[in-house]
Amino acid sequence: MKIGLYFGTFNPIHIGHLAIANHMAEHSDLDKIWMVITPHNPFKKKNSLLDNNHRYQMVLEALETYDKIEPSTIEFNLPQPNYTVHTLVHLEEKYPQHDFCLIMGEDNLKSLHKWKNYEAILAHHHIYVYPRISSGTIETQFDNHPKIHRVSAPIMEISSTMIRNGIKEGKNVRPLLPVEVWKEIDTMGFYK
Repeated sequence: MKIGLYFGTFNPIHIGHLAIANHMAEHSDLDKIWMVITPHNPFKKKNSLLDNNHRYQMVLEALETYDKIEPSTIEFNLPQPNYTVHTLVHLEEKYPQHDFCLIMGEDNLKSLHKWKNYEAILAHHHIYVYPRISSGTIETQFDNHPKIHRVSAPIMEISSTMIRNGIKEGKNVRPLLPVEVWKEIDTMGFYK
């Protein structure tokens, strides 16, 4: 089975994440999408990051009606800080029957050359890239690379940061969140 790994803190998961994951599930050759909830991104500050289990619960609830997309807590038990290359090795050992691919935004492709062991990732895995509006340029080594596939997914300019800030400021952010996720955030008083 060909599985697309969509990594993120999902703090919180929003309709942009779902639109991209669903587009990849429906309009690429990927059989399933695993939304890998990252415990802590080495490039992000941790102070506004909800507990792993709260974020997992919201992702689980958001994906209830999506057959081809499921949450993954695979990184919760890996040593921190964790790097994508380590997760991929772990997944290959645990699920040798699957072919794992990465899903990333164009903004991440622009910094891929800075990732730990990015050459090993590219040697063993395909990368599916969705468009993002961002500054910077893509390294020429990634132009026309046989393992990098550009997918013409919708451009989603929604961010979890924008949602968290909106909640903090008392704005109505409900249209940007799956209903179940909004209920959880509202009930628990998250991000206030």
